[in-house]
This record gives sequence, C-alpha cells and structure tokens, in this order.
Amino acid sequence: MRLLKMVSRILPFVLLFTQALASAQQGPATAESTTPADVWPQFRGNAALTGVSETTLPAELTLQWTYEADEAIDSSAAIADGSVYVGTWAGTLVSLDLATGTERWTYSTGGMGIAESSPAIAGDLVFIGDLGGVFHAVDTETGVARWKFETMGEIKSSPVIVGDRVLIGSYDGYLYALAINDGTLVWKYETINYVHATPAVWNGVAYFGGCDELFHGVRISDGQEVVSLSAGAYTAASPVITDGKVFFGTFDNEVIGLDLKTHELLWRYEHPRRHFPFYSSALATQDTIVIGGRDKMVHAIDEQTGEGRWTFTTQARVDSSPAASGNRVYAGSSDGRLYVLDLTTGEKLWEFDAAAPLVASPAIAQSRLVIGSEDGVLYCFG
Repeated sequence: MRLLKMVSRILPFVLLFTQALASAQQGPATAESTTPADVWPQFRGNAALTGVSETTLPAELTLQWTYEADEAIDSSAAIADGSVYVGTWAGTLVSLDLATGTERWTYSTGGMGIAESSPAIAGDLVFIGDLGGVFHAVDTETGVARWKFETMGEIKSSPVIVGDRVLIGSYDGYLYALAINDGTLVWKYETINYVHATPAVWNGVAYFGGCDELFHGVRISDGQEVVSLSAGAYTAASPVITDGKVFFGTFDNEVIGLDLKTHELLWRYEHPRRHFPFYSSALATQDTIVIGGRDKMVHAIDEQTGEGRWTFTTQARVDSSPAASGNRVYAGSSDGRLYVLDLTTGEKLWEFDAAAPLVASPAIAQSRLVIGSEDGVLYCFG
C-alpha cells in the first residue's frame, strides 16, 4: 500500500505540467541566493525566499532593544536604510530606527489586522496587506499612504518586488501583479482556493503552492500560467528556490524538492516517525534545506538527496521560518524561544526565552536580528 501511495503521488509531477518552461519567453534569473548584508527588504530576505543573509552576527547575541507594539506580531520584519518595518494584529504598520528602536512613525490600516503579511520595501515605498483584503503602499519617510488596492479576501501572503511590479496573493484565490508607482492592476492569476503562500521568483516566473493543492508557476511579464502540477496536499508554506530547484513543505507532512529546469521530482522528505504538517517556509544554504515543522522540530535535509541530516526538537510547533547567517541557523518556536543552531550538526549554540510564542520569522541585516512575538514585543539582537 505504501508503494502504491508513493507512485500515485509522483505521477502528477510528471503528467500535470501545462506548458514547457522552455517556451515561456522568460528573462534571465532575477533571484539571488543571499541577501546583501545591509538590507532585508522583504519576507525571507530576497525574491528567491532563501532566508539567507550575508551579514555577520556575533557568536553570542545580545539584546539591543525591545519595542512594545499594540498587539501580537506574526508579521516578519523588513530592514532597509537603517529602519525596521513590521505589522501588528491591531492593523498597525510600524517604522523604527534600527540602531535604537525609536519609533519613526505608525500607519493604521483602519482597524483591519495585519497577520502574517510581512512588509516589502522598494525605493521610498513599503508594502503590506491586511485581513480586510486591502494592500497598502506607504511612504517610507512620512508613513502616509500613497495608494491602496482592494482584493476580495484576507491577505496573509507577503509582497514580492520584481522590477516595477509588486506581487501579492489573496484569500480571494488570486495572485495579483500591481504597478509599484500607482497600484494599477497589471494582471491577476486565478487559482481555485486561497493564496496563502508568498511566491518565489526564478527566471521571470513566480512559483507558489496553493491551498488548492496545486503548485503554480506564473510568468511575471504577462500573468500567463507556465506550470501547474499536483502538490498532493494543501500548501500554506512559501517555496524556496536555489540553483533552479524549488523546495516547499505541505500539510501532508512532507517536504518536496522539484527541478525547475527538467520538470522532474527530485525527492520527498518525511520524518520516519513524526508525521505533522509543515507550515514554516524553508531556507536554502550550503546544500542544505532547513525547515520548521508542527512536530516541534527543526529539520535539516540534504538538498541533493532529500535525506535527513539532523533534527532539533523544541517544546512546541515551529511555524516560524528559519533564517541563516554564515554557518548558523536562527529559528523561532511557539515555545517562546529563539534558537541558534549549528548548520552542520544541529547543535544548539544559544537560546533566548521571549516568554511568548514566536510565529514571526527572523530578519537579519546590518549585524542585527529582529523578530516579533505573540505578546506584541519586537526584539532586536546584535
């Protein structure tokens, strides 16, 4: 029975590609595998969603400052030009000075909460979505809205900047491409369920898993579908792309690896004993995929083979998406702790007890790490 189950899952990856990527008229690869040391401008740091920063963090982190927000923080911070941006469940977008934690300005969505949607920065604009389905473009200097775009569902996806466009998913089932300067709709791509995940970009295509149990590839230039395949399960986790390969977790307790150049399934990873969904988005660095699970574990997987390298067990589920700098992994857990792990061995090197669940993901830039907690405290370490 297990063999039949595996065969039935693998076949859709081979059969359900709707168009060859070779005919997609794609441009050159636009996503970088690491984020420059001085910025973390969006969720997971870059358009490939690798979760890797080039900055150097101290061997033992020291708390630099805290900021008490008006509600829980599930939104992951963005960092640029010496400022931090983060959203709260009260519907407030906050801008802080990275060095001191001093509040620069706050922007209100009008009472609609900001959940997991994380800010993205492009030039003098910062973008974020709210649970009322409104997508906001806010001036980074003044905190005043430049424009808004209304969808018909909650926005939990995070924006991704690609050239002069910003991509955003909505629970109305669409992925939208909007003009950065004025919010004009360029195109929208329809799925058959919520779009929760944030798309990762490679070779002019936005890739994301849907709550419709499909994995989608949409050409950014015109919104045309270039690939649609069965993921076999509800997918809330955002994908990560590295070296033309994509990796993502599903609610069927698996992490899937797919080659975007050959259209072949690379591998499926499932823990041999603990079978829980993956809600966290993976990081990709040094031939290793690292992802948090609702089995309370952080999993490290060999990028080439899909074999498990190590696991680290926390005291609660890990929905926070891990980030990396150098040979260290930084992962939050709903047990309220921020863990620093050795990338090679999984050994715990350091931890900090925030005394409240950490669902937001770490943002790393300028030798600082920023993460928010469920009790509304934003922490900055360095």
